[in-house]
Parts: sequence; structure tokens; C-alpha cells
Amino acid sequence: MTVATSSSPMHQPLAERLRPRTLGDVIGQQHVLGPGMPLRLAFESGRPHSCILWGPPGVGKTTIARLMADAFDAQFISISAVLGGVKDIREAVERAEVARDGLMQQRTIVFVDEVHRFNKSQQDAFLPHVESGLFTFIGATTENPSFEVNSALLSRAAVYVLQPLSEDDLKQIVALAQAEQALPAIEDVAIDRLVAYADGDARRLLNTLETLAMAATQEKLAEITDAWLL
Repeated sequence: MTVATSSSPMHQPLAERLRPRTLGDVIGQQHVLGPGMPLRLAFESGRPHSCILWGPPGVGKTTIARLMADAFDAQFISISAVLGGVKDIREAVERAEVARDGLMQQRTIVFVDEVHRFNKSQQDAFLPHVESGLFTFIGATTENPSFEVNSALLSRAAVYVLQPLSEDDLKQIVALAQAEQALPAIEDVAIDRLVAYADGDARRLLNTLETLAMAATQEKLAEITDAWLL
């Protein structure tokens, strides 16, 4: 289990340095985040609600959960269902109780990545606390929640379907990385190749760009070309 903390940008991966800090910074997912769309309205309502974010890797599930915590000034607790278990859930409950009962009476958002990896009893452990309002539950999954998330938990959470990022979305991300002076110049045809390789996954794109930037620096290249990629 992790609690969001700040660290020096110099030591953060490119994907983390470019993570959106506001809803307006998010690239893609306008079918749920655009003006008047369901998830945007949830942000604007002033009342967070439990939800499942369903979509492929690298499309913004963790980012949206973090932005929701920021929007509601909530404590953000992240649990990996791959590495965590009931002990992590208990710790999250304890932290949420401390935040609720403290001087600031702070809300808590518990984000469970790969929630489909939790078994039925682990998923059931969230139910009483979601029902009592102790915390807002946000689950992220790459699998169809209708089959992978318990019906009892699913009935208490809205499901938002996130889509792979478009080529235009990914090219915007490349431009952002270049604007941050994180990359050398990149030939247009090389950008097209990298965007195609990313296949809608922003994290894959940024991790690839970061690796290429380091290699290009070592080779003292002024520009990343398509021929060099091959």
C-alpha cells in the first residue's frame, strides 16, 4: 500500500513527471471527461462516489483516481491487488478512520489497482466501509468488471469505460515531452512509428521515449530519426 507523496522531479520517470495535475491537463477520454460528460460531472458535483475504471493499460486510470482525490482534498491511498492483501485493506481502513476523526475530518479515496486480482473475500472486505461512507472506493481493471468484480461491490460503484488513446492524443503527449526538454528532436516519421508502437498506451510511449532519449544522448544524436530506430 502506498500513500501519495512528493519527490524531486529529477528522479521521477518521464511518465510521472508528465502526469496531469488538473482535469484540464488530461489528454483523451473526452467521452467521460469532456464538458457535460459523466465523470466530469462527478468531479464538479462536490461529492465523490465509488467507481470502477475499466480500460487497457496506460489510458489514465491511476491519473483520474489521483485527480479525484485532489479535487475533493481527500487522502489518497493506493493498493496493488497484485502485491497487496487483507492486511493492506485493514491498514487503509485505519488510515481512513484517522483522517475522518482528525481535526480536518478529511475524506479518503482508496484506489485499488488491478482490482480483478483480488478474490471474493478480499473484495468483500471493502463493502462495509463503502456502505458506511468511511472512504470512496475506486477500482482500476483491464478486465470486464461484470465478470471479475463481485456483484455486491459492483452494485455500489459506477463503471466508467476508458478507451485507448488516439494517435492524435499520443502525438500531443510527445509534444509535451519535447516542450519539457526531455527529448531531442524527433523526425516526424519516427514519431509516427513510435505512436503506432505505443498502440494507445501513454505509459508505453513515454517509457519508450525516455529510453530512446538516454540512448540518443549517449550517442550524441541531434535528432531521433526513423532510420536510427530501425
